[in-house]
This record gives sequence, C-alpha cells and structure tokens, in this order.
Amino acid sequence: MVVPVESTGDTSVQRTADAEVHRRLVYGDESALAEVYAAYGGLVRGVAVRVTRSPAAAEDVAQEVFAHLWSRPYTYDARRGSLRTWLSVLAHRRAVDWVRSEARHRKAAGADDSALQAIPDAGPGPDETVVDRERSLLLHSALAELPQPQREVVHLAYFAGRTYRQAAVELGIPEGTAKTRLRTALRALAETLADPPDPALERGA
Repeated sequence: MVVPVESTGDTSVQRTADAEVHRRLVYGDESALAEVYAAYGGLVRGVAVRVTRSPAAAEDVAQEVFAHLWSRPYTYDARRGSLRTWLSVLAHRRAVDWVRSEARHRKAAGADDSALQAIPDAGPGPDETVVDRERSLLLHSALAELPQPQREVVHLAYFAGRTYRQAAVELGIPEGTAKTRLRTALRALAETLADPPDPALERGA
C-alpha cells in the first residue's frame, strides 16, 4: 500500500513506496491508482478547495488530477520528489486553472451572454511497497461489487482515459449523473482500502 510520509517519518521509505507505486501505474495496475486515491484524495481536495473556495470545484479538480496520474504516470519522477508533493503541486495548478477559467467565464458573461456558450472548457495546464495479496484481492473484489453504472464510469474515466464529460456522452447520461456516480464509486473504493480486514483477526488469532 501507499505509505504517506507522515506515517513513517522516513523519507527513504517514502521514496521506495512512491517509486514502486509509480512502476505499477506505468504498467497499468488499476489497484495502484485506487491506493493513491485512498492515501492522497483528501489532500488533493484540500489543496483545491483552498484555491477555488468551492467543494464542488475541488472534487472536479481531484478527478482531473487522478485522471492525469493514471493516463500520464510518466510525468511523475519519484527521484525528484515525493508523490504527495507532486500531487499537491498538480492540484494547485489545476485549481488555479479553474479559477482563471471561471474569471474568464464571468467576464464573458458580463460582456455578452451569448459569448459564454462559445467558450470551451479550460484544457489541462502544462504539466511501495508491493501490495500484499489480501489487499489486491480486496480491491478487485470491491471493483467487481460496485453497481454496474458506477463501474462503467470508473473504467471510462480512469482506466480508459476519458473525462467524466466524455464518459457521460458515451454512456448517454447527463454530466451531473456521471460525476455523481464517479464520486460515489471512488469514495467506496477509498473506504475499502483505508480499513482492510486484518487476516489474523479473521482467523481468530
């Protein structure tokens, strides 16, 4: 699992964990993304909400950040800093992009309401330890047990590289519905990974 540096106080342990989870992301290991989200999703949303002052916008920023990590894992280099820091910086940049985009939208709306419809969505800004068998099985079981509508959005938005807007189009559902399903699914996966069952307890040890 991903080990946040605050939990260990050892940067060498963190560097090893970050390098390992990065390797798994590069090889398309879906469980690696869910682990990173469970470890750092709250951090990313916190950074974003401080910049945007909007919980809803912070959720959107977090989805963009983790989608970027999944689709372009090679943009992170564990030798140059921790995954925690990299995600924080990326979240801050995306949040600033959101604020600037909102400012442009408000300016355009004030000048000419019809011009607002012509403004495109803001594009992206420039820019472990090995999981034990129980945790890996737990994650894949959690993915399989998600309701079909949620599982479809997760696979499109994170594992097929779509934005939630593109996923909504492909599935023929409203954007708000796609966003809600994605948030609900990711939170369920994060909760599953945050508190896995202790095998020793299950054996009655």
